[in-house]
Amino acid sequence: MVQSIASGKYPAGSLLPSEMELCEHYQVSRHTVREALRDLTERGLISRHKGIGTLVCAQVKGSMNHPLAYLEDLLVLAKNNMRVVKKIDDIVADHALSLVIGCEPGSRWLHIASIREDSQKSDAAICWTDSYVSIDFTKVKQLVRSDPYALISDLIEEHYGIHGEEVRQTISAVGVPPKIAKALCVEAGSPALRIVRRYIDRRRETFETTVSIHQADRYTCSIVLKRQAPHN
Repeated sequence: MVQSIASGKYPAGSLLPSEMELCEHYQVSRHTVREALRDLTERGLISRHKGIGTLVCAQVKGSMNHPLAYLEDLLVLAKNNMRVVKKIDDIVADHALSLVIGCEPGSRWLHIASIREDSQKSDAAICWTDSYVSIDFTKVKQLVRSDPYALISDLIEEHYGIHGEEVRQTISAVGVPPKIAKALCVEAGSPALRIVRRYIDRRRETFETTVSIHQADRYTCSIVLKRQAPHN
């Protein structure tokens, strides 16, 4: 449902289909639909009114405010902002990079440097991303150019039979590095968010690591924190 709101299928001010219609459309139980609606309500994307229905309150703006509670939320960001590949090369991880990737120093990786262009503004980049994947995933070199809206992790899953189980994310405040400031059309050292994501498969192994730099005023990451159920 997040994707449908983000794509404009259900614009702000419109009503979502009924619970039963959503169950039939997504082929899920009523309990699952109610949980999804509750989550969207907590995010502020919808409001529910007795006798009226479920009203869409806001659009998901991938370039400005992007809720991140599920893996599917990453798809919204990718779907609405095109990837432009800047460089693809094979690299050897030094000590500093090995700490980021979680690998042994001296190991070889396929490196893809790219930007995501703002879907609302032509020729405007919302972030710079350095992606690191196994050099065994050679098809990725062509796939990232042929499908500029797909997540690289999804391309790996589709073509190499790997199933992503979770994404471990670390966010920190940094200054925009000089080497990418021009690509983002900002001054070097200006405030930015650095987001490191490790994509973990069912074997608990990392099959991709991405390091993204977002200028501070172009991205907001919304995370819902919930209280744990009390132990009996």
